[in-house]
Amino acid sequence: MRPRKSNPVLLEQVRALRKASKASGAAIWTALAERLEATRRNRVAVNLSRVSRVVAQGETAAVPGKVLGSGRIDHAVTVAAFDFSAEARRKIEEGGGKPMTIMELLRENPKGSGVKLIA
Repeated sequence: MRPRKSNPVLLEQVRALRKASKASGAAIWTALAERLEATRRNRVAVNLSRVSRVVAQGETAAVPGKVLGSGRIDHAVTVAAFDFSAEARRKIEEGGGKPMTIMELLRENPKGSGVKLIA
């Protein structure tokens, strides 16, 4: 039996992602929900340097965890994550990009097209 999650924001996001996956048939939302359900210790933390290497100009990335501010990003990208450090949020905005929550990404792109999962 999986340990019960107690964070209501996390639980709501997982429910919404699973519902969107069933409605649209987009496997990205199921994969994102499964990674968000992992224990906090196993949840991913991604540095901006990795986002910069993996995501090209104008693309969108989803991070099922926290984005940290180590590194720099010199091109405009959209990054959706469960959480951001203040430094990461600032650097993304300075690079011309857009930091957003996973729920905002889900509302803007319900089919999940063109979203890269960084895990």
